[in-house]
Amino acid sequence: MDIVSIALPKGRMTEDAVVLFKKAGISNDVLKDISRKLILEDNKNAIKFMLVKPMDVPTYVEHGAADLGVCGKDILLEQKKDLYEVLDLKFGFCRMVVAGPPNVKDSFLTNKRVATKFPNVAEEFFKKKGENVEIIKLNGSVELAPIVGLSEVIVDIVETGRTLRENGLVVIEEIFPSTARLIVNKASMKTKSERIKDIILKLREVINGG
Repeated sequence: MDIVSIALPKGRMTEDAVVLFKKAGISNDVLKDISRKLILEDNKNAIKFMLVKPMDVPTYVEHGAADLGVCGKDILLEQKKDLYEVLDLKFGFCRMVVAGPPNVKDSFLTNKRVATKFPNVAEEFFKKKGENVEIIKLNGSVELAPIVGLSEVIVDIVETGRTLRENGLVVIEEIFPSTARLIVNKASMKTKSERIKDIILKLREVINGG
């Protein structure tokens, strides 16, 4: 039996992903060690889990290093990889927003600077609005940018909004809501179709309360 490999995201969504797979009866025994290892092999059921950075999950799946992956919709919209998005997993709820100091809330943003970890999402959003902005790509601590004068506003993912409030920022506009999605490598969907569809079915039953 061919091994099916699944890329899980490190960090805030790991626990929810593990709970979902366990509820679906997928590799219950090996998933209890997820916090200690980067690769977990369930030889009995021919499934291999790998723990990778959330931003890297689509790359692993697109290139076939993983057959399936769990990834936020925000990352999928940013990267636009060549893969299948097959299931909304209904966890990892957050929002992609434009945020900044309260004094810019109602101002027109043309010719302003926007700091973000999601340059493609930001560029597409402002282009649709007809606003010409300068996008500044950052890899972390985006909230700092308006405070130190690097940008007027930011585009970032928000869960509770607490980090924004702590830094004196407010949500100016919501771009889209985001949840975790199940993604599949296009070649794997053909070569391992039966096994992958079985996993999708089991997960869907749990999500739908079956």
